[in-house]
Amino acid sequence: MADTETIYHWHRIDERITTSGQPSVDELASIAALGVRTVINLGLHSHPKALPDEAGSVAALGMTYVHIPVDFANPTEADFAAFVRAVAVSGDAKLHVHCIANYRVSAFFYRYRRDVLGMDAAQARADLEQVWQPDAVWTAFIARTA
Repeated sequence: MADTETIYHWHRIDERITTSGQPSVDELASIAALGVRTVINLGLHSHPKALPDEAGSVAALGMTYVHIPVDFANPTEADFAAFVRAVAVSGDAKLHVHCIANYRVSAFFYRYRRDVLGMDAAQARADLEQVWQPDAVWTAFIARTA
């Protein structure tokens, strides 16, 4: 099945990992059809664009749901550590990570790829910048090292 590029800020990191902004219930079904086994959500359930029962929708599609609510104005090292653990727990299975606009996710993956995987910072940054230009809060967050 082809990528679901109609999802807001859809981005494929590699054969295993995709990211995006908030998918709809129908778009979650398209993500499941790609063979994704785990969905990690870094957005807040209180956001107007959040799904009313994303955990239930994901479970109904046979995928595992992990919610790491990251305050957009205050991303923490505990949030990043929880993200690193969640990616590790997913193993080699296909993984989709989203938030509301793919801003949190792209910043987290920048740090993950740089600090955990040892990727060249410029290469990791290029993927981040395909999604957005981080503001001061997120620039400070990605400047930290694990």
